[in-house]
Amino acid sequence: MYRYDAVDRLVVEERVAQYRDQTQRYLAGLLDEDAFKPLRLQNGLYIQRYAPMLRIAIPYGVLSSEQLRALATIARTYDRSYGHFTTRQNIQFNWVKVEEVPDILADLAKVSMHAIQTSGSCVRNVTTDVFAGVAADEIVDPRPYCELMRQWSTIHPEFAHLPRKFKVAFNGAKEDRAATPVHDLAFDLYRDDADEVRLVVKVGGGQGRTPRIASIIKRDLHWREMLTYSEAVLRTYNRLGRRDNIFKARIKIQVEALGADEFGRLVEEDWAALRDGPNALTDEAFARVAAHFVDPDLAAWAEAPSTSLSIDPRFRGWKSRNVAPHRHPDYAAVTLSLKREGVAPGDATADEMDAIADLADRYSHGELRVAHTQNLVLPYVQRAALPALWAELDALNLARGNIGLASDIICCPGGDFCSLANAKSIPLSAAIADALDDIEDDLGPLAIKVSGCINACGHHHVGHIGVLGVEKAGEDWYQIMLGGRADGEGKLAVLIGKSVRGDAVPGLISRLARHYLAVRHANERFIDTVERTGAAAFKAALEAGEVAAA
Repeated sequence: MYRYDAVDRLVVEERVAQYRDQTQRYLAGLLDEDAFKPLRLQNGLYIQRYAPMLRIAIPYGVLSSEQLRALATIARTYDRSYGHFTTRQNIQFNWVKVEEVPDILADLAKVSMHAIQTSGSCVRNVTTDVFAGVAADEIVDPRPYCELMRQWSTIHPEFAHLPRKFKVAFNGAKEDRAATPVHDLAFDLYRDDADEVRLVVKVGGGQGRTPRIASIIKRDLHWREMLTYSEAVLRTYNRLGRRDNIFKARIKIQVEALGADEFGRLVEEDWAALRDGPNALTDEAFARVAAHFVDPDLAAWAEAPSTSLSIDPRFRGWKSRNVAPHRHPDYAAVTLSLKREGVAPGDATADEMDAIADLADRYSHGELRVAHTQNLVLPYVQRAALPALWAELDALNLARGNIGLASDIICCPGGDFCSLANAKSIPLSAAIADALDDIEDDLGPLAIKVSGCINACGHHHVGHIGVLGVEKAGEDWYQIMLGGRADGEGKLAVLIGKSVRGDAVPGLISRLARHYLAVRHANERFIDTVERTGAAAFKAALEAGEVAAA
């Protein structure tokens, strides 16, 4: 994983000192709220429903065990002893104090972490495939490109005040696990016939009030031109993007208004003057960063502990769902489910973070990952050690074998925390999982995603089943959507009926699931059945009551 050099450390330390001064002036009454707001936002601090929330960057989801222990200490010292892992591969602390945030940032700086640009109208945390560098289907390791993008975009003076937030993602595998179709700027990496790395460039994707799937505006971009072309995209957006209406300020609105071809033409026009400029990447620049992203010495890893659990059905189920193929045949990438009964999706206590850090040291060369699905991953686990790891996870309530199943629900904090939310999402997610519990194994892969408001932090627009919270007369109501997907296919879910009260949602989703079981073909996944029969068929089945009783 990337290690901060002297320049990185100096940038972060100076930013901490700067923000400490800004906070002190705000608390002394020398800065009013309007002046302080953009300063705190670009340092990750929100004012939520009940308390301030601090969002901490985890670039492309990679963490060391030391960093996770630091997050656990912050949770104990400054929060209520837990953190929330998000769909942007970040972590949030929901109960911090404004006056203590500079101390938190100083503690983060000691372990090469920060909260810079986790909010505000700027380039946000760069994300990628949680299995980057280890995936069996990987074509190009995207991590060095993510890191180059992070270094270039962090505190970039020209792009610190964009019309609106700007999200970037990279995919380097055959299967898109980075949700690139719903990003402002996204790259698919591949190798050409000469084995040179090239990129497909997509712009204008996003969710929220006006969801859109990104359009391809450039193919065959050479990796050396990644930053100069990105600069042209951002300059075009910064120049033409709307600032008069926050709801029409995202790049997706600009791309739609101009058309993808015209937007691409304007980018090319700007790029002509930038292409050979100082931001053109060199072999030396790439090698400097790429040297950090090499496999640990897997062959020299200590002999794995062994226990026999092959007959335990829970272990077999966990192994089939939570263990992903690794490009090294003797290793696997293991996902730790943070979707537990009685626990908000994505939450982990300080004690759990410490315990997971210990497991990362003993089983995964001290490294772990944060998935945009709000789970954690140990990327370097010996296959021979899987039984022993599972036994330890089971003792920690972290061995639930449900990755990709109905209970592996993506869920935003919703009305329990967020000041923007129209409805609660955490208790509804638990109720949905409970309603599907008896048929979860039969259902197979099913992506359910729940958002408490139109901002779509729960990614409801790209759920196989998406749920959106809306408010009616002070009550929590919800809309149900069907047929979305965030993979390379990139499809937006469609609304299948009027909004309903919260207590009706689990039953309706159960009926949708049971209709799928009744009409699916052999080995057909839920999303495949929806696409074959159409969302309208599921809606008609609901309206006609054509689903067998539970």
